[in-house]
Amino acid sequence: MTRAFLPKVFTVLLAGALAGLVLAAAALPAALVFGFGFSALAAPYAELPSTLRMPPTAQRSNLYANDGTTLITSFYQEDRVDVPLGEVAPVMRQTIIAAEDARFHEHNGVDLRGIARAFTANRHGGATRQGASTLTMQYVRNVLSTDPRLTEAQRAAATEVSTARKLREIRYALALERELSKDQILTRYLNIAYFGAGAYGIAAASKRYFSISPAELTLAQAALLAGLVRSPHTDDPISGDADRALARRGYVLDRMVESGQLAPDLAVKAQAEPLNLRPSETPNDCTAVPEGHNDQGFFCDWFTRWWNEQPAFGGSVDERQRTLRRGGFTIVSSLDPSVQRAATEQVRRVYSVDDRYAMPTAVIQPGTGRVLALAVNRVYSVAANPPGQKNYPNTVNQLVAGGGSIVGYQAGSTFKLFTLLAALEAGMPLNTVFDAPRRIVTGYRVSGEASCGGYWCPENANSLTTGEQDMWTAFGRSVNTYFVWLTERVGADRVVEMAERLGIVLRAEDDAQLARHGAREWGPFTLGVVATTPLDLAGAYATLAAEGTWCAPTPITSITDANGRRVTAGQPDCRQVLDVDVARAGADAARCPVGDQSMYHACAGGTATRLRSQLGRPVGGKTGSSERYATETLVAFTPQLAVAAIAANPDDPRDAVGRAVQTEMVESVGEILDFALRDQPVRDFVPPSDRTAWRATGQRTGE
Repeated sequence: MTRAFLPKVFTVLLAGALAGLVLAAAALPAALVFGFGFSALAAPYAELPSTLRMPPTAQRSNLYANDGTTLITSFYQEDRVDVPLGEVAPVMRQTIIAAEDARFHEHNGVDLRGIARAFTANRHGGATRQGASTLTMQYVRNVLSTDPRLTEAQRAAATEVSTARKLREIRYALALERELSKDQILTRYLNIAYFGAGAYGIAAASKRYFSISPAELTLAQAALLAGLVRSPHTDDPISGDADRALARRGYVLDRMVESGQLAPDLAVKAQAEPLNLRPSETPNDCTAVPEGHNDQGFFCDWFTRWWNEQPAFGGSVDERQRTLRRGGFTIVSSLDPSVQRAATEQVRRVYSVDDRYAMPTAVIQPGTGRVLALAVNRVYSVAANPPGQKNYPNTVNQLVAGGGSIVGYQAGSTFKLFTLLAALEAGMPLNTVFDAPRRIVTGYRVSGEASCGGYWCPENANSLTTGEQDMWTAFGRSVNTYFVWLTERVGADRVVEMAERLGIVLRAEDDAQLARHGAREWGPFTLGVVATTPLDLAGAYATLAAEGTWCAPTPITSITDANGRRVTAGQPDCRQVLDVDVARAGADAARCPVGDQSMYHACAGGTATRLRSQLGRPVGGKTGSSERYATETLVAFTPQLAVAAIAANPDDPRDAVGRAVQTEMVESVGEILDFALRDQPVRDFVPPSDRTAWRATGQRTGE
């Protein structure tokens, strides 16, 4: 006899045994039938599929703001969240048993009387078929048909109409009832049953139909929900047939009266109640962020991109998405709702949502990398835009953090920071002096307008930036020729490496190729000719605020799985990328552009000098203008917070925003910082040592 033949023989024998038992059950008491040997059909519990012993029910994951209570959105394939039986109204437990398995507390997983009744009815009832599945058997079928690890063919086999499937359910149900209490089985059933309208489990169903918790269900409400389980796709009163739903409610109430659980007058009263539906949908995905908090959509979008890159949640993007949508995670994000709201208001003060120009802005916490806000003057929506308007007013492109088709924007002179830090790291102090000319001819070969005889020859923005400069004054006044000279001294490749070390991601393929294969000759890099994002810039400048500690930007405060266990993914990922003294020196120079004063009183002019007086606390930062003022950029930071904003036309980078917007950006960023720091103490920067400030001779500027 072949191995493949054995299961078939076993199935035939079991079918025969089952048929005999069904006939016997019609005339004999249940106890006698079990004595006859029916319980011997039970599978050993240890041999049950693991999904039945520890059911992996799909549960929605919820994304909250950093207060842990403000729901941003949910992610799910099936709207479900498990609840303990103690959080389900007793009347709901009674109605589901009355509707689906009146003898639930009397049988051991298989109701022989029910089987006999169905067997007799199905032999003589023509086309009408009766089932005999107990709650335990239904639970087995639900688990096997929804197991996320099964193939479609395996799921189909779990619901096919066949003797083999029914026998399998009987064997598994008997095994479960030997190991689990009735309350445990009922809890599992209520958490997996489908109630229609996209609601899986009693918690989702209570919210979907009545906008309440399962503990608040009334008799009429519970009877309605219990009646839906039989035919949830057709009887659901929201999108299906309300009359059928009411009829099923009446059926459930009648069964309760018949079993003595409910007085007839109470059943009549409950059946007379109108449906009183209060439907509510659980938001799903970032486009479902509540309308009043639409500005949080771009943060939500960045969160999903971050999640898709985390190996802790699976080996591929598809697997990580399945984990998110089925895993029941409670995700407390780093988003601060009040800071997000303030940032959005300030951004929209500069440009409206209907403006072709955008001002994507990021707010990040130094020392942790936690992102408090991602704001932009756009509506996060897939709705169509007027012809010719690719990204406004509606878009789901990641304009703030980059990704997909968005590689970023030129950030101009903000990149001079990386040249300054590379020079400091190479041993050149802050008071390194150079007589900066109006134009400088370099050794970097280029062609086009910026070429002088085949060599790159940039010039300063105006005559006020020529003459002797040191790092303080050159950074404050944004002297191009000084930093170009400094780049040649320290090496362009070291400047590029410094930017990448501080978290600048070169998303444009041309930029990435130059970084890999032509960094030594990439002199223009120091003037911010590459595409970057506000989030990358904020993270880079936050490294100075954290005294050389760079932290990967993270959208996470905490992640807890469905079992209440903390997940480590998303916790601060920080490393010391700069010598502390080098970082302090960089921060000291960065005080000059924004109207603050260095620890050595060496600042003399800046490009955004109003910021210090507006904020009223120590601050560093830098402005940047790309060629012909196509974009304008401002980064500002304190020891506790960093903000970066870039004004650009995301649809057309050649459409210049113009220089005038920089004044509005300074005021806007200042207001964001002021609001976000309103409850935080005033902290000053730590001064650098003389080693990074002055030459070895100790000679100071001006002496």
